[in-house]
Amino acid sequence: MRFKVDRRSPGYCRVTFDHPPINTITATTVAELAELVGLIAQDRDLNVVVFDSANPNFYLGHYDVEQDPSTGMRAWLDLLARLSRAPVVSIASIRGRARGAGSEFVLACDLRFASRENTLLGQFEVGTGVVPGGGPMARLSRVVGRARALEILLVADDLDGPRAERYGCVNRVIDDDQLDEEVDATASRLARFDHDAIARTKSYVDSGREELGVRGGERSGELSA
Repeated sequence: MRFKVDRRSPGYCRVTFDHPPINTITATTVAELAELVGLIAQDRDLNVVVFDSANPNFYLGHYDVEQDPSTGMRAWLDLLARLSRAPVVSIASIRGRARGAGSEFVLACDLRFASRENTLLGQFEVGTGVVPGGGPMARLSRVVGRARALEILLVADDLDGPRAERYGCVNRVIDDDQLDEEVDATASRLARFDHDAIARTKSYVDSGREELGVRGGERSGELSA
């Protein structure tokens, strides 16, 4: 297994990436996470899942395309979409580097809390002559706006914790020695809430965002016609 699962309570589960040396994503990682997300989506008792890392320097790496060329983009995209739609709150508790596919995973989570002193996020792909493949264009533009999404994607530079917070990539940065405690407190609070209320509220937020996007597109089309 590329991660460890700790069921802290009926409503709260913690998943810790643990794939030395840098938590690289392989086809096995994708398959194991896809199975986990399927179980998460079907668990009526579960309200919140926290994803963290056993490695303080690497949260989640990019694809290991050299050692594991079978890593499939379609499976990765499906996994991220199902995670974002799951009727639970997914929290990325970020300590260390999350670049490329690691950043794509972070963006697919509902909430993102990051170590102030020890976080690096980035989409480096354009700098190497390729287009990011895991959906960061759509997710970043929704989270930080078009201009900053283009800056992050096209300049292809890393964001430390404070700049990620200023840009809106993460909900909050937290002092490194308090990150685990604060995330645990948030997750424990969510674990006590009503499952259906969480699932329905998340669904309404997502559907409202999509409807606003459609209406905005219609208005834009009318103005340009």
